[in-house]
Amino acid sequence: MKNRLSTRVFGLMALFAFYGFILQAQERNDVIKAYNEGAKVMQTDFPAAIKAFENAITLANKVGETAKDLKQNAEKVLPGLYVKVALSAVNEKKPAQEVVQAAKTALQVSEKLNNATGKENANRILVQGYNSLTAELFGKKDYDNALKTTDSLLSINPEFVSAINNRALIYRAQGNSDAFEKTVDTYIEKVKKSNDTVKAKQASTMALEYFRAAGSKASQANNLPDALSLLNRAAKYGNDKDLFYYFSDVYNKQKNFDKGLEFGQKGLAMETGQPEAKAKFYFQIATAQFGKGQTAEACASYKNAMFGAFAEASKVQIGNLKCK
Repeated sequence: MKNRLSTRVFGLMALFAFYGFILQAQERNDVIKAYNEGAKVMQTDFPAAIKAFENAITLANKVGETAKDLKQNAEKVLPGLYVKVALSAVNEKKPAQEVVQAAKTALQVSEKLNNATGKENANRILVQGYNSLTAELFGKKDYDNALKTTDSLLSINPEFVSAINNRALIYRAQGNSDAFEKTVDTYIEKVKKSNDTVKAKQASTMALEYFRAAGSKASQANNLPDALSLLNRAAKYGNDKDLFYYFSDVYNKQKNFDKGLEFGQKGLAMETGQPEAKAKFYFQIATAQFGKGQTAEACASYKNAMFGAFAEASKVQIGNLKCK
């Protein structure tokens, strides 16, 4: 009796084991099917391949050890597929926000699956997306969000000089002189280190023009100390004839005629145009000479300034000085 019972129990166990084996084999076949679906379209339809491989991973988790190899293979290819989706968004010129979101998803998947190559490639695309998004926001004059976007970009790649230049442009548009100066100085320093003299020159010219214009505006408002301070900040980035003109104008207004004459002559020396272009320098030189009591020299300079916008004022001064 005992032997018959034992035989029946053993038979049932063997039967259950057999059916278990069959079931497990069927479940692995389901994983294989999902995996093969992904492999079939992974070069042509990235989203469909992602869906298939993720399904294979889900099924493999249920099957367990016997499907571990399929799960590992699927996890190896998934980050690359997500990167390709992000890259497709770039190539298809999708909106920058869409590129950013696709790259973020690729980055998250790569980090989750500990895929260094996927992470590196996703970060590259994310930087590109953030840079394009900055330009979009800047064009819309959404300066605060544009700055936040450059923050995100630089947190990934602190040496991405285009983002630093973009920050300088944003601060310039905002009229934030201190932040603009600090940022453009950082940009110039970095491009000089890479021996990019063209970009260094472009940035220096931009900064010079910005502070020169601000100095001129302050001078027109008769805010002479601020005007002089702004012009000195401009001079940090180089010299040009117009900068010298504004220096001469401010110094003459302050009755510092020695400096007014000095900068007027410097500007004139740089002006290679026609007499009409030289008139403004001659006018400042004449003003300084008149202030210094150099009447004959002032008369000669006022005569050279009798062109365009300076003609009438020069004529009046010539009459006042009774020039011959």
